[in-house]
Amino acid sequence: MKSFLLAAGLAFGLATVAVAEPVEYDLDPSHSQIVFHYTHLGFSTTTGMFSGFEGKIMFDAEAPADSSVEVTFPAKSLFTGWDARTEHFLTDDFFGADKNPDISFKSTSIEVTGEKTGKITGDLTMNGVTKPVVLDTTMTQIGEHPMMKKPWVGFEATTTVKRTDFDMGMYAPYVGDEVTIAISIEAQKAE
Repeated sequence: MKSFLLAAGLAFGLATVAVAEPVEYDLDPSHSQIVFHYTHLGFSTTTGMFSGFEGKIMFDAEAPADSSVEVTFPAKSLFTGWDARTEHFLTDDFFGADKNPDISFKSTSIEVTGEKTGKITGDLTMNGVTKPVVLDTTMTQIGEHPMMKKPWVGFEATTTVKRTDFDMGMYAPYVGDEVTIAISIEAQKAE
């Protein structure tokens, strides 16, 4: 049973009993972040972040691989810690936020690879370009939230994308083309 619950949790849900149909879970925007970093001319590593976004998870306890996740957030929620850099990233040189205001991820498959690990394949859309990505995922915790008193799950995931694949290749290869992405989220059972 323990292995089943861990695998189920990894597939972005929380089940204490088996259910016959998918159950909806909502991301907790106050505890969900996407952090990315890339090399700058070989001298340093520069970091940016998206936070405060929302999304939903449909969890199938009987068939965790049939679960799904969808997240959409505004490109303008970007934070880099340097206003001029943030403003430049939002232009057509990079995210093209005026023409393509949203960034989204929609899963296409989930492969449970271990008791606390898995691979989530999905379509990432940014700057008007959609490409498949694979998130290497680890479930961090599953159980009842001690303050909210409702089912909760957390996970962390990583992936690497190339800026040039999304028509965001300005200054590549001097400014790193590969961008490492780290995701940390919490999700609560929907009301």
